[in-house]
Amino acid sequence: MGNLLKVLTRQSEPGNTDIFIDFENASPTESEKEVYEVVKEVLGLAPEILKELEEYKGASEEIREAIANPRNEELQDFAWSAVLPLVGKLKSFYEFSIQLENVLPQLLYSLCGSKNEPIMQLDSHQALAKQFAEILHYTLKFDDLKMSNPSIQNDFSYYRRTLSRKRMDGSEENYLQVSTEMANRMSLFYAYPTPFLKTLSDATGKFVSDNKSLPIENTTDMLGTLAKLCREMIENPAIASRFQNEETKFFCLRVMVGVIILYDHVHPVGAFAKNSAIDMRASIKILKDLQTSHGTVDGLLNALRYTTKHLNDESTPKNVKMMLTQ
Repeated sequence: MGNLLKVLTRQSEPGNTDIFIDFENASPTESEKEVYEVVKEVLGLAPEILKELEEYKGASEEIREAIANPRNEELQDFAWSAVLPLVGKLKSFYEFSIQLENVLPQLLYSLCGSKNEPIMQLDSHQALAKQFAEILHYTLKFDDLKMSNPSIQNDFSYYRRTLSRKRMDGSEENYLQVSTEMANRMSLFYAYPTPFLKTLSDATGKFVSDNKSLPIENTTDMLGTLAKLCREMIENPAIASRFQNEETKFFCLRVMVGVIILYDHVHPVGAFAKNSAIDMRASIKILKDLQTSHGTVDGLLNALRYTTKHLNDESTPKNVKMMLTQ
């Protein structure tokens, strides 16, 4: 087996596994390189996108002054000048989501398009599994930052309202940061509390529907296996001690949550049913345990509460619902 994924059966505890996924040091094999390089080019943009989002201050004050003084042309121009470059940033965020959406099917097919068991497939495609995890990691971080910044939707709404007024005097062509069609798509994108998760969930569902010759179990079993691996490597101190950076533990948590959400959207009965391949009680418990000791996973718990599809189904055990609602 390869260096990224090692499954060592505990002799003293039959049925359990000691698992280590080296998310820090995976490198592509020859067979992975073609897809790996395509995804690498897109993922290379992610740190700068997150940095710009973290530093996004918005134009709330300028917009507030302009709205409060509608006849003051100087304040109108000042607000408009403040919003225009911000819309350019919002456009770049949206375009990045499209790029992720476009490369996701290639990754999924590499990880799911085989008759191998999910463990074997993840092991033989270690670098691509790492890239898939990185996409989920960036997705959860982006959405968490977006939800905590109401200026994003306010700025874009102001841009669209003001542009509509400018069309009345025929001057809108001088101010177009985005086309009307793209503005409509961006508006729908930012209307979701977690737009990147919505994009990935839809893309995963489309991957399943577009590949009808591929059993849906190939995709759901891979997602369920990856969720289990991420959880168990955090739960096991001997495995977690192999991480070179403390942040890797939280990387695993974000990936686990992202995979659970994708699984819940793709699987016919979702992640919360009793026969689910994902142990939701154990997954929520590990999040809450780290919440108690670190106080850093509110966004991940909220993602499970508000962006999953089947949490409120009748088939969801009451004790699982209570764990997330308490």
